[in-house]
Amino acid sequence: MTASRRSPRISRRGFLTGAAGVAGAGIGAAAVGFGVERSSHDAEPARQTLEFYGAHQAGITTPPQSHANYIGLNLKDPNDLGTLGGILTLWTQDGARLTRGEPGLSDPEPELATAPSRLTVTVGVGPRVFATAALADRRPSWLAPLPSFSIDRLQERWGQTDLLLVTAADDPVTLAHATRILTAAVRTIAPVTWIQRGFRTARGTQPDSQTQRNLFGQLDGTEQPPRQRDDELIWNDGADQPWLAGGSSMVIRRIEMNMDTWEELDRGPRELVMGRTLDNGAPLTGTHEHDEPDFEKTQGGIPVIPASSHIARARRRADHEQYLRRAYNYDDGVGETGLIFSTVQADPVRQFLPSQQRLAEHDDLNEWTVPIGSAVYALLPGATEDSPLGASLLASVGTASGVAAGG
Repeated sequence: MTASRRSPRISRRGFLTGAAGVAGAGIGAAAVGFGVERSSHDAEPARQTLEFYGAHQAGITTPPQSHANYIGLNLKDPNDLGTLGGILTLWTQDGARLTRGEPGLSDPEPELATAPSRLTVTVGVGPRVFATAALADRRPSWLAPLPSFSIDRLQERWGQTDLLLVTAADDPVTLAHATRILTAAVRTIAPVTWIQRGFRTARGTQPDSQTQRNLFGQLDGTEQPPRQRDDELIWNDGADQPWLAGGSSMVIRRIEMNMDTWEELDRGPRELVMGRTLDNGAPLTGTHEHDEPDFEKTQGGIPVIPASSHIARARRRADHEQYLRRAYNYDDGVGETGLIFSTVQADPVRQFLPSQQRLAEHDDLNEWTVPIGSAVYALLPGATEDSPLGASLLASVGTASGVAAGG
């Protein structure tokens, strides 16, 4: 690549310091011609792109990519809204560029940005962001840690953070590069607290519509809300907090799976624990994965699907108890194996919490799973080329002054 095609080396420190001015001028103004053309799903996998800008953030209802990094960061000074605004503006600028196959503003390895592989960058904020007086009245009513459950064995290292950054792509090299660019830029003002790295079945090895398997061998994510109800079940309508209209919420539960004791079970008991067959995920009363379970059916006076099985406990008791499941497997290679179970919904207290409480009270699967991490975030509304992420949240609160320098 010739020098004339390279992205200008813009200082991260300089960008963060001038973030408010860049936002005011239109954050797309600094874009240069580098990388790949906008592409469709007919393009080769490495060249496929997903639009960053829009009313909603990508990576929320986007079909999950093969690899994802869930990254929790804590602000050095959560009261410094200028710094927060600078971070969100930088992530908007770099996120838009990286997802279209262009290097970040100060990218030392620009060649690694040219294969976006359906990269998405999604940003959320945690409860402590609203501790400052300027934002106290803008905290969504549901934005708080989940209540304590008896099954939890939560580890502080996987706990709540101020910011959530989710990067996902079909290529792990693309993902590692994007994660590095986005986190290194803010490391002195919002250092990374944890990274949860997850994977799914590689794209192309099965139809995109096929449900993935977790490391217990179970189909994971059979029950999903109908997409025609996204406006009701996924996207926030702004009734509680007008600034959040078009945003959503994410709950992240890190669930450790005891592979050794699970593998001691025969196939029959495994299926009774779940209430589904292992081969195709059909309920024990059905034939196909998406058959409606019959919880009243008995055989010899005994329910075919045990009342204590996972699907019996998790099934919704009211129509609003629906949420989008976006689960990723993890395996750290040292005996730590499990599921990054993330859910997306308009209101986690109303939609997610009821089923979680039932599962915590009793679920046969609890014998082999342990939640070790938990966090809740408000996912910001989408950005435009003239309005960065967080613009509606930070509107009229004076974020233009005192922006701290980054790394």
